[in-house]
Amino acid sequence: MPARRVRRPARRARVPALLLGMALAVTLTSCGGPSATSTASDADKKAGGYPLTLTSCGKKAEIKAPPQRAVSLDQGSTEILLSLGLADRMAGTGTWTDPVLKGLAKDNAKVERLADSYPSFERVLAQEPDFVTASFLATVSKGGVADRAKFAEVGVPAYVSPSDCAGKDNSGDGDGSRVKTLTMDSVYGEVRDLAKAFGVEKRGERLIAELKGRVAKATRDVDASGAKILYWFANSDAPYIAGCCGAPGIITRELGAKNVFDDTREEWPQINWETVADRDPDVLVIGDLTRKSQTAESAKKKIEFLESNPVTKNLTAVKKKRYVLLSGQAMNPTIRTVDGVEQVADALREFGLAK
Repeated sequence: MPARRVRRPARRARVPALLLGMALAVTLTSCGGPSATSTASDADKKAGGYPLTLTSCGKKAEIKAPPQRAVSLDQGSTEILLSLGLADRMAGTGTWTDPVLKGLAKDNAKVERLADSYPSFERVLAQEPDFVTASFLATVSKGGVADRAKFAEVGVPAYVSPSDCAGKDNSGDGDGSRVKTLTMDSVYGEVRDLAKAFGVEKRGERLIAELKGRVAKATRDVDASGAKILYWFANSDAPYIAGCCGAPGIITRELGAKNVFDDTREEWPQINWETVADRDPDVLVIGDLTRKSQTAESAKKKIEFLESNPVTKNLTAVKKKRYVLLSGQAMNPTIRTVDGVEQVADALREFGLAK
C-alpha cells in the first residue's frame, strides 16, 4: 500500500506480551465498570442522550457516557477535538504530519503525544481510553494501530471520519478512489458526530458555522476558471499527485479552477513527471511536510527538485515560480481544508489568475 505508507508512517515496534496483558486488564476494568474518570451519573447520561450510537465506515460504535479519556489517532481528528475545547478529555494523540494548528498549540501541549506515527495498540490501551477516533480507515485496520474489532473486544468504541469512507472505495493498495466526489459536508459531519459524542453539540455547530463563513469569504467573487492547478503531496521519485475528487478537489471546485489530473478518481495516484510535463500546470500546490519518511517532504526540498530536474524545470508554474505551500493537513479532508481554500484563493489573486 505505497500511498497509504507515504501519508501515514509505519507503526512503532510492539511491546512485550506481558505488557499487553496488563494493558488489556486495565482497559477492561476502566471500560466495564465505574472509574475515577467517569464522573457522569446515570441520570446525567440519560438526560444527555446516552448511550448513543455513531455509525462510521460501516460499523457502529456505542458510547455509554461522554468520553473522559479519548485517544485521537490521526492529526485531523485531534485538531477537531482541540477546536471543540476538549483537551481536558483527551488521553493521547498519534500520527502527525505537521505542527499543530497555531491557535491550538497551548491546548495540544496538555495532551500526551503517544507517537509521531502510529502508536502501538498496547500504548493506546495503556492510556485507559473510553473512546478512540481516527481520520483514516487505514489507521484502525490491519497494518495500522489495530482493527476496530480489537478495540471492540476491550469495550472501547472506535469512530472513523466519514470523509474517508462515504462514496469511497478503499479496497485497493493505494489511498483509495472516490466513487462520489468529496464535499466539505463530510468534514462537517465528522465535527457534528464528535461534538455529539462528547455532548457539546452547540460547540460543534459554532465551529461548522465558522468554517462555512471562512469558505464563503475566501471564495466571494473569485473566478479562477482559466487556472490549471497541480497538487503534489509527497515523493520526488514517484510523486503522489491529487486526483479529481478528494480534498484538493474541494479547493479547486470552490475557486472554479481546473485540476490538471481531474480525469482520475484515485485519491493520490503516482504519476510520472513526463505526464506532469504534458499537462503543464499554471500553479503548483505543494505539501510542506515536516515528517521525514519519503523523498522531498518539505516544500524547500520539493522546490529544489522542481527547479533542477530537467523534466520539471521548464514547467510554466516552475518558470514563473507559482508555488502555493500547504500543510499536509490542508491537503487531507480535515478542517484545515478550509485553510487550503483560503491560501490557494489568495495565491491565485496574487498570480493574476483569479478575477
